[in-house]
Amino acid sequence: MEANSHRVRFANYIPTALSMLSKRAIRKRWRNDNPFIGLEPLKVPEERKKPHIPWTDWAVTKIRSEGEEEPLLIFEIGVGSVQRPGDWVEFQWGDYDGYNLQLRQNKTKIDLKLPCTPKLKAALDRHRASLGFEPHPSRHILTRSDGSPMDYFAMARVMTRERKRLGLMAYDQHAMRYRGVMELAWAGCTDDEIMSYSGHTTKEMVIQYADLARQIMRATSAAEKRRLWEKL
Repeated sequence: MEANSHRVRFANYIPTALSMLSKRAIRKRWRNDNPFIGLEPLKVPEERKKPHIPWTDWAVTKIRSEGEEEPLLIFEIGVGSVQRPGDWVEFQWGDYDGYNLQLRQNKTKIDLKLPCTPKLKAALDRHRASLGFEPHPSRHILTRSDGSPMDYFAMARVMTRERKRLGLMAYDQHAMRYRGVMELAWAGCTDDEIMSYSGHTTKEMVIQYADLARQIMRATSAAEKRRLWEKL
């Protein structure tokens, strides 16, 4: 991490990757603990922070109409689950009951049960059918071509290639979560309801993107009233 302190985001993914490896080692009974949990992440200097731009309606339509199957599945998991990208690669088929996904968040250790959106359910069912066999409950939903679990970096490479192909580089995978928050706000959910879905432990990020969604709704309503008034 210190050697990569000039690229903080990459440096902070190192313990995440090592933690995933430790989890696998624990499952295989190679070790009993995970020493990489709780490592203090490096802070990104304020001048280098870049805001995540929530996926716009145009961007969502673009990937859903032209996206390839694998990145589209990743997209639906991201928007539909409203979780952090590091949690997407943890989902196993045993976590999906046909209607809900369940997980324990890597960051907060909060247990969540998430009703799937119709598009997420359709994407999961389509992917399971494409396997040609009933997957074992311990098989990860996102896998490499050889069936091994896809880690964060492999998932990010898939999405980067697809975003480049479709001209969507302004919208990264982290912003899929914020799109999900905005969709919940558009549906009329309160901040507390959104937090119960996203697993946020504070309202700061929820308010930031939920309020943006609500502003868009109010502005759209105002524009429609203005249009009707201009016809008078």
